[in-house]
Amino acid sequence: METLPLPVLYGIVAVLIVLSAYFSSSETAMMALNRYRLRHLARQGHRGARRASKLLERPDRLLGTILLGNNAVNFFAATVATLIALRQFGEIGVLLAPFVLTFVFLVLAEVAPKTIAAYDPERIAYPSSLVLRPMLRVLYPLVWILNGISNVLARPFMKASAIGDGEGKLTLDELRTVVHEGAHIPVRRQDMLLSILDLEKVTVEDIMVPRAEINGIDLEDDINDIVEQICSTTHTRLPVFKGNVNNVIGILHMRNAVRFLREDEPTKAALLQETREPYFVPEGTPLHVQLLKFQNAERRIGLVVDEYGDVQGIVTLEDILEEIVGEFTSDLAARIPEIHPQDDGSQIIDGTALLRDINRALSWELPLTGPRTLNGLILERLENIPDSPCCLEIGPYRIEVLQTKDNMVRTARVTAPEPEPGAVEDDG
Repeated sequence: METLPLPVLYGIVAVLIVLSAYFSSSETAMMALNRYRLRHLARQGHRGARRASKLLERPDRLLGTILLGNNAVNFFAATVATLIALRQFGEIGVLLAPFVLTFVFLVLAEVAPKTIAAYDPERIAYPSSLVLRPMLRVLYPLVWILNGISNVLARPFMKASAIGDGEGKLTLDELRTVVHEGAHIPVRRQDMLLSILDLEKVTVEDIMVPRAEINGIDLEDDINDIVEQICSTTHTRLPVFKGNVNNVIGILHMRNAVRFLREDEPTKAALLQETREPYFVPEGTPLHVQLLKFQNAERRIGLVVDEYGDVQGIVTLEDILEEIVGEFTSDLAARIPEIHPQDDGSQIIDGTALLRDINRALSWELPLTGPRTLNGLILERLENIPDSPCCLEIGPYRIEVLQTKDNMVRTARVTAPEPEPGAVEDDG
């Protein structure tokens, strides 16, 4: 090599710089690939994605191949550069060569190619896999030995669960972050996906119709009153009970009630024949579990009961679906009749209104940890039942108690801060 002219030696160094840049960019690109996009493209038949996915099944072998090639190129380049420095500058050149070569390789073969690969890993990784696969086969014995030694040395510092785990499974919290920040989908669809993931955080009592608001048929009422109630109801299904809602006998679907109403002389016995046995839901059941139970039992309505068997409320399939897709109507009054907007921007709200419904309807952020109704929230903060109108502040919300009756806050005026201007969401 000492007989080679200097231009040839410079040419060899230039080629080695290019090879080193290739190995450096390939390493960064392969490690920076989005694993889930890679699997998606591989399933669709993308050849480059298939090759890269196969290589990444054993990242230790892939890294061993890349680093073996990169170090061999760098050492050879250092030798050639030393010869050039010795021939041109003598012994002082040999001292300067490592510093000059380090700077050149750092810029041209490390930082620049790795930066390019980090910004667009697919453009580098897929073509690189054409070279890396045959290299791995050729160098496999040496790579196997190197990986065996390095794995023995690294094993004490690695988590047992991480050894051999190349799947990269996402936790629910990580998946929420991916959907929230990494998914290129319209905001409304993004909210739906996040709502599905959040179903396990919400229980049936968070969305149920409270016991005090249950509209049902009491068999102790006069038959004419029952007929009038069925004809005027706005509900599709009504619980049928005797005396109080704890004595539920069945669920009446209005479709079946038509046969009952067609009789010349409707009777309570005929009404009971059209009912279906009630379906009970334990208090505290997460929504994602209850959704599957509704599906398996082929039910659309359930009575929520506590540990003593007392009915606490009613939950329906529609209530769960609204947690995912949002309300089926944009009319505030139709959604929550307990909310009464005022001309001054405040809201007069019934104490029985659910905090989740208030937040959803008004885009507020009243605290949801603890009480579920506005009455419960006010009593928790006051730590007593107010016997006269009073005011309190919960976060940025100013609440004025207007009426108290039967040991609970019946109505309150809530004033929220002026909303900050925001961007218009994409409805998709």
